[in-house]
Amino acid sequence: MHHMKITLIRYAIVSGFLFIFGLSSGCVNQSGDDVNQANDNDYQSGDDVNQSGEDRYQSGEEDANSTNSAENKGMSEKEWKSVFDGKTLGDWKVTDYAGKGEVSFDENGSLVLGMGIELTGVHLPGGGDYPNIDYEIALQAKREQGGDFFCGLTFPYSDSNATLILGGWGGALVGISSIDDFDASENETGDVYVFEENRWYDVRLRVTEAKLEAWIDDKKIIDCEVGNRKISMRSGEVELAAPLGLCSYATTGVIRKMRIRKLTH
Repeated sequence: MHHMKITLIRYAIVSGFLFIFGLSSGCVNQSGDDVNQANDNDYQSGDDVNQSGEDRYQSGEEDANSTNSAENKGMSEKEWKSVFDGKTLGDWKVTDYAGKGEVSFDENGSLVLGMGIELTGVHLPGGGDYPNIDYEIALQAKREQGGDFFCGLTFPYSDSNATLILGGWGGALVGISSIDDFDASENETGDVYVFEENRWYDVRLRVTEAKLEAWIDDKKIIDCEVGNRKISMRSGEVELAAPLGLCSYATTGVIRKMRIRKLTH
């Protein structure tokens, strides 16, 4: 069954890749539902792409993906803390990946992870004063150029770390690496999501002791019960992103309005 799961995911990713290039008339998304809401009516022109993000994230202080009362049952939320000032990395460092691309801030204050040979990214040594359990991270991200993941968000889970991947394995894989030593293409968090180039996506990750959850726009893409399972990083250079980091793979990824808040019982 495990190998069947991997085969199905990879088949679906290839199908999603073909969809992007107009070679398939079908639509692929999480469990075949609502193919990424890719309606022509949603994106009337390149200039208007994802304008809702601008409206919902004024000054980076409002939560575009606010959880409902059922999700927040038993938990309360503290104020969001912005991560970047849009000008400098502050205490963050450019991660020393071999063949990395350029890291910069553009004129709009967005963090640009330039296309490299493989990984390009930044990380916060020691994780700063951010929580390592019972918290949420929200950001907006887009793929500007390339065909692989444009946002690899490495995050702490208690004393370990994992990475939320958006657009990997040819451009359409989402999931968490790693769970029980299986990466996002091999565990149950792996799924297909067809991303459009130069479109901003609202991303939210919720980390509690019991669960790992993630949303793209208003759609939940990951709902993984942890229990006694092993949460860890995929082995390799990406481990340099721990405990808190961002990276892209052979792709120009752009990140803005990243913020973190603590959840309390």
